[in-house]
Amino acid sequence: RRSSSVRMQQTERELKPKDRVLALWKPEDDDWRECEIISKNVTENGLMYYVHWSDFNRRNDNWISAALVNHATTKEQLKDNKTRTDAKKDDWQHENHDDHEGLDEASLKEHEEVTKIKNVNKIQMGKFIVETWYFSPLPREIWKNESEVIEILYVCEFTLNFYKTKSELERHQCRFREQNAARHPPGDEIYRSDKVSVFEVDGAKSKIWCQNLCYLAKMFLDHKTLYFDVDPFLFYVVCEVDEQGCHVVGYFSKEKESEMDYNLACILTLPQHQRKGYGKFIISFSYSLSKIEGKSGSPEKPLSDMGRVSYESHWARELLKILKVIGENPDPAKRVISIDDLSEETAFSKDDIEATLKRIHLLQPHKGQWIININPHLVDYWLARCGGDGVTVDADKIHWMPYINST
Repeated sequence: RRSSSVRMQQTERELKPKDRVLALWKPEDDDWRECEIISKNVTENGLMYYVHWSDFNRRNDNWISAALVNHATTKEQLKDNKTRTDAKKDDWQHENHDDHEGLDEASLKEHEEVTKIKNVNKIQMGKFIVETWYFSPLPREIWKNESEVIEILYVCEFTLNFYKTKSELERHQCRFREQNAARHPPGDEIYRSDKVSVFEVDGAKSKIWCQNLCYLAKMFLDHKTLYFDVDPFLFYVVCEVDEQGCHVVGYFSKEKESEMDYNLACILTLPQHQRKGYGKFIISFSYSLSKIEGKSGSPEKPLSDMGRVSYESHWARELLKILKVIGENPDPAKRVISIDDLSEETAFSKDDIEATLKRIHLLQPHKGQWIININPHLVDYWLARCGGDGVTVDADKIHWMPYINST
């Protein structure tokens, strides 16, 4: 067995930051993966290493016991392991997109140095305790450089205030109930359908709340840089509604005035609410607002790895549904559509439509020009890989007017 051969070569060679070794990613599956040593610490449980797993996004960086590390890893073993793990990857899933696209080398190095180790291990928000993924530059009254890692950070799910102890949160909650404070995000409710609600929050009018939302989001987004300057942004906060109030499940932000016609700056579904279809809802909602504005839009780049997967699936799914209907028309003269037509119907940018159709092999060169090939077999094949619609948007229930600069 592979595990036996690896363990036989174990030595007590001291590892240092930037060393690359094999370690057990999933001990129960005997799954050895390449990782980079980021830091080390001696605890009551022995020597621990903070590692970045080469096959996975930085959100999986974590502390592991030295007992799970092959200290005698050779270059040949790393090469063999890479060949084995590369063979398992599914191109459609895009697990390892670069979250730092657009950052120059110096900026990337500075970003990774400052954020290399998480400063909060978990948050408690409402009834959920959630493991964080990344470092977040929290306010100094909560965490300072060189401070110890916060094991659990307590978050009021309505005010988004942070507390270092559970007793502080409970005192806040008592005052909150006594004051009969609003149990929903600040701003205007612009959408309500069944138990799903969306609030528009102006960063200039609710600055602290929006800054706290950004600090919270940074724990789950590696590339995010918006923390303090929230004034130029509107935040569209999606909530689940029950008798206790409106519980934040995710949001997207949008520049009030975008020179590049971006309809979304940042998107996040909180981990405790992922895989419920809210990511698809948020993307659909952003394009519903673009349709009301009467123009096409596109998300700001770079997207996070999961954001990109979600967008690529959304673009493909919506375009394929349109093409399927056109392709089934019995009249050949009506089985025609252009990228301009698709952009007008979906509010997707022409660049995003073109890139998507090329990626799924429906935009093809023919006699010196590009044509959309509505091959029913290809359309059905890719539709099956796009997943469902998730939580759907009822456009008739959106009550919203585009932002108008009053200055």
